[in-house]
Amino acid sequence: MTETVSSPSDSAGRAKFWSFARPVLLRILYGLVSLLFISFITFVADEIAPGDAATIRAGEKATPATVQRLREEMGLNRPWPIRYVEFLGNASRLEFGNSTQGTEQPIKDTLAKALPVTMSIAAFSIALATFFGILFGMTAAIRENKGADRAILSFSTLGVTIPNYVLLPILVLLFSPLYLDMLPTSYEPPDRQVASGILYILIPVVVLSLRPMATLTRLMRASMIETLKQEFVRLAVAKGVSPRRLYWTHCFRNALIPVLTAIGTSFGYLLTGSFVVESAYLVPGIGKTAIEAITQRDTPMILASTFVTGLLFIVVNLAVDILIPIIDPRVRESQV
Repeated sequence: MTETVSSPSDSAGRAKFWSFARPVLLRILYGLVSLLFISFITFVADEIAPGDAATIRAGEKATPATVQRLREEMGLNRPWPIRYVEFLGNASRLEFGNSTQGTEQPIKDTLAKALPVTMSIAAFSIALATFFGILFGMTAAIRENKGADRAILSFSTLGVTIPNYVLLPILVLLFSPLYLDMLPTSYEPPDRQVASGILYILIPVVVLSLRPMATLTRLMRASMIETLKQEFVRLAVAKGVSPRRLYWTHCFRNALIPVLTAIGTSFGYLLTGSFVVESAYLVPGIGKTAIEAITQRDTPMILASTFVTGLLFIVVNLAVDILIPIIDPRVRESQV
């Protein structure tokens, strides 16, 4: 019998694979633990809050006997640990049961309608924030301590300090028929749209993008300034490299790494920040659905919305963690 001997190249290849796969697997594990913690905290908070879904459905004038009967029908009379374990089992299959209020329709169907709306707004917002955040950050770094730098820093300060619930009504009023009459003042379903669909989410996109844009601008500026002070930049200048090539070829890629990490965090902000914006602008996304579920004490819908939002946040951050070693060879070599 011949014995198979692995070559050094095969061993090196497996070592590189596991050096890259191990951090990814650990991040997946940490993400699952975080998702478990989020769902547990949400479940317990809903459990200890006064009242429940049965109380809301029965109404203020219902007798204790009626409330108790509804609790039994809805399964709320069972111990909460048992109900939480059942929720985890169903959530692992993306099955969340039916809503306990209104038409009591399947939660999966409700989320299937709301998720694309929220994701489209979040995608446009993060794309807008990333594009202008990087552009403004690089401009401020190149023009450090000059007029453009000070103007961009002032703008980014306003973007961080103005809350969404203040900026949204201002923009709605500005673009309403009372003044500019350019954009819709609320979201309308697709079957009633008379213009491009982007117009109905443009104001929410702008409102949600300003805070991450300001954060990415400041981060890109600081990272770019630090990169411009590196030795390889001085060497490139000494060799006569043109400014355009110096900034976009030599500096941009090195300064981008911390910005990519912040993009994942900013996406989480967009998901949570959309709760207020969607409710105020009447956008039928996950945020508006979750707010309505909270006011109605629709526990299954609350848990499902929180679970899906947390899962999206973890997936986006995992994608960023995988992308960074691909873009930056230094990170890849440090993992190896």
